[in-house]
Amino acid sequence: IIRAFNPSKVHTHSSEHTHTVNTHPEQWAAIYAAAPGEQLGVQCRAQGHLNHDIAGLRREPTTLGLGAMFELVTSEASYYKSLELLETHFLRNPLLVNTLSQSDMHFLFSNIEDIMKASERFLMDLEHRIEESILISDVCDIVQTHAVNHFQVFISYVINQAYQEKNYRRILQENALFRENMSMLENQPKVKGLSFTSFLILPFQRITRLKLLVQNILKKVEENSEREKTAISAHQELERIVKECNEGVRKMSRTEELISIEKTLEFKSKSVPVISHSRWLLKKGEVQQMSGPKSTRTMRSRKLYHPIYLFLFNNLLLITKRSSSGEKFQVLDSCSRSMLRTEDLEDQGQMLACAFVLKLLENQEDREVSYMLKTESISDKLRWIYALTPNRRTRFLSTSTSQPDSAQVQCIQSYSSQEPDELSVEMADVLHILECTDDGWMLGERLHDGERGWFPTRVVEKIMSAEVRAQNLKECQRIQQAQEGAQGARAASRGRRPAKSPQYTPTWTDL
Repeated sequence: IIRAFNPSKVHTHSSEHTHTVNTHPEQWAAIYAAAPGEQLGVQCRAQGHLNHDIAGLRREPTTLGLGAMFELVTSEASYYKSLELLETHFLRNPLLVNTLSQSDMHFLFSNIEDIMKASERFLMDLEHRIEESILISDVCDIVQTHAVNHFQVFISYVINQAYQEKNYRRILQENALFRENMSMLENQPKVKGLSFTSFLILPFQRITRLKLLVQNILKKVEENSEREKTAISAHQELERIVKECNEGVRKMSRTEELISIEKTLEFKSKSVPVISHSRWLLKKGEVQQMSGPKSTRTMRSRKLYHPIYLFLFNNLLLITKRSSSGEKFQVLDSCSRSMLRTEDLEDQGQMLACAFVLKLLENQEDREVSYMLKTESISDKLRWIYALTPNRRTRFLSTSTSQPDSAQVQCIQSYSSQEPDELSVEMADVLHILECTDDGWMLGERLHDGERGWFPTRVVEKIMSAEVRAQNLKECQRIQQAQEGAQGARAASRGRRPAKSPQYTPTWTDL
């Protein structure tokens, strides 16, 4: 459609298809950006051949969500334009191709050509829909069809991305000519200051954004309509793809992490197998073990504290001591995660504000033992307590978290998680707040996907309006209810009872 945002006719290059769209995208933007009462006047001025009165149509239910649909179309065109730049400026550039082996070319560009073909097919179908009428009837049916039949290529690309980035770093170190030519290409004006890796992550960014764009359309279309059904189907397919991408990446990184950790462990007595397909790391880090007689005077003594290092997995805790070299960890004790209990000591005085008791009901020697631990900050303590004993979290939450007027924040600055118990957030994400600390951390649950974790307070701002908070929750519930209705209808058509799914209420579950 709008591969370049200035031509009056846009051509898609394909060995099988060549066609044009005879509409200025700037005119479309003006139409949909105008206020409802002005839109048709703008359209009539911009499109001389549209001389019939469309003002009434703009108020019809069939035209609801036009702006949201238009955003999906134009953003897909912009995304495809960026993919073309990746292809012409990097993938097909002799300066790079002639410096790489065939295997390195495959490592770097993976199946990006399959991604481009999928996007081109998708964009062409969207163009055809706009050729039918500038008042777009629907786009979610197109999204759903392509998500089912063509978007599987996103999964393999995204799963392979970690190896792609790792090999890119290796090639930069080993291949001086490649490094020099890449630097020159990245500094050319046409890439607008973006790095090569910025282009490589475009596919996953796009499939994630597509889901959010369809979700936005679903919020705007009329309830119980055909367009709501197609939006639900499209959203479900995109959500499935995003989940498979995330799970694939997570599984690979978890396995690599387990292998890396096992190489650093030294077992004093009974060895514990660490690597397992059903195991992954939740949290690791150093805490201070408090030992000896406890009194106000001895609390101030540094001799009371001894550093230990915890490796917490989803089903296992290892208590270790770092070696003098700092590269190995001697395992002192271990326990099943389900046999852990914690007790916060904050209410026992300022000296214990960052302290808590960790009890192992049955350790590696089948004994019950307790450790008094101290962290650097209150937020560190809370994060360890929540990670070690997730079932305790329900005690920290009041019933108000499931009420429409519970605390919400909106992300104003993107943040990438640094530890397993943290949550990556993007601009405009809306989250329920489940816990906050005085030293700048929040525990939250994102509304649109239910993901939970810690993030810095500085990257969000509180939503002060009770109406906005209620509307956010209402939209989330509507999407969930609509999806449940669609699932129930499909199950009924197959003679099965639909699986029950609870109403959206933020509650803690095991990680």
